[in-house]
Amino acid sequence: MDKGLTERMELPGELFEAVGPYLARQRWYAGEGPPVSMNVVEARVLAELKDGPSRLLWAVVEAEGADYQLVIAERPVAGDRLRGHEEAFIAGFGDRVYYDATVDSEMALELLGVASGGAEHAERARPLGVEQSNTSLVYDDRVILKLFRRLSVGPNPDADVTAALAATGFKHVALPVLRWQRDGRDLAFGQQYLAGGTDGWAMALTSLRDYYGAATSHAPVHPALSGGDFAAEVCRLGQVTGEMHLAMAEAFGVSEQGLGEQWGALVASIEVRARHLVPELVEAAQPLLQRLGAVQDFGPAVRAHGDYHLGQVMRTDLGWYVLDFEGEPSRPLEERQRHTSVLKDVAGMLRSLNYATQFAVGDRAESDTELLQPFAQAWEDRNRSAFVRGYKDCKGTEELLPPAPDDRGAVRVAFEVDKALYELAYEQDFRPDWVRIPRLALQRLLSAPVAELIAGPVDLRDPAEAGDEDREI
Repeated sequence: MDKGLTERMELPGELFEAVGPYLARQRWYAGEGPPVSMNVVEARVLAELKDGPSRLLWAVVEAEGADYQLVIAERPVAGDRLRGHEEAFIAGFGDRVYYDATVDSEMALELLGVASGGAEHAERARPLGVEQSNTSLVYDDRVILKLFRRLSVGPNPDADVTAALAATGFKHVALPVLRWQRDGRDLAFGQQYLAGGTDGWAMALTSLRDYYGAATSHAPVHPALSGGDFAAEVCRLGQVTGEMHLAMAEAFGVSEQGLGEQWGALVASIEVRARHLVPELVEAAQPLLQRLGAVQDFGPAVRAHGDYHLGQVMRTDLGWYVLDFEGEPSRPLEERQRHTSVLKDVAGMLRSLNYATQFAVGDRAESDTELLQPFAQAWEDRNRSAFVRGYKDCKGTEELLPPAPDDRGAVRVAFEVDKALYELAYEQDFRPDWVRIPRLALQRLLSAPVAELIAGPVDLRDPAEAGDEDREI
């Protein structure tokens, strides 16, 4: 690659006209259908390949008020490079074909050189599955490069937070390798690739399938006695989560003013969205809403993960790692960067444990659905309590929580309800077959006695009931 070949260029008219339909086919595009208005913010040639006519192009296009980053392969012919990647095709005219460069191994290798300023080289490159908001490329099973598609104003939260946590000595993020920025914005971020890791969602489902299989095939067993018990792992994950929050406090500071006006806005938002999404539950939810409005002390506020669930953590031979600090993509960037209660992340993981139980129920025969609900609840109670126990065992987390136990429970429940409402809206829009999962959760969260919700379940570590000291936050 000739590093000098980064001159500005004008996208050919035929290529520009094809970009809109291409965007509409991508999962990372936020609009619906081809953009009505679109313009090229900047376009450049990043590399000219040795075969002469082939080039790696880069462009930022503004579409419907958002900036999107494109990396485009320009070749005389695509050959078989688009096989299985038909959605990557952009245009073909004259003696040129244009498509998303991330599906082309040779182009992806050139991109690594550009993004690292020539510091990183690899022999092999491959795209990593289909993602909602970005594109990830794996190089030699050593480096993973996340190419940000919808560009934020200023630093990207994932790159910013990961780099800051690594700088504190927090050992549970993949080490940063490179950061490609332009005009104060992150274009791509490279990290150590966690080869051989398993995400928490897959581990939870394996545990649940073992447990449900035992529950339906012979005399029911307690989750602590099933072959795939997950509690020890999730307890360790709770401790890592506590360490993450302490590192967040060190890296980004602590707001002793707590949530302030955020809390009133959150409670009001819960009621408004509940009236829209589950109107039949609003009357039953009034005691909970009143209790949430009576919280006196929310504890300090720190930077949080913001979209914390089992799919955002990975278990390797070296322990748990936390991934993807961008936050919930549908929420405004300012909201995702705002300091909040650590219980937002705790609640997110607790919701994820519930999601896993019900997703695994859905994998079983329909005739087993009712039979399995008590077992789903037992597994969830055990693992919720194990996660919270690990979190509380992390020295220093006590200072990040609301001081009054009842207020702790109320804040946690508020974030659980907030997350369940977010999930329900998302599933209605994108995965209607999953709507039953957050709907079931909301029926419980909005209808159960408030004192019971705030206390949380006891820890079912063994067939004997645990004591009150093991109750949730």
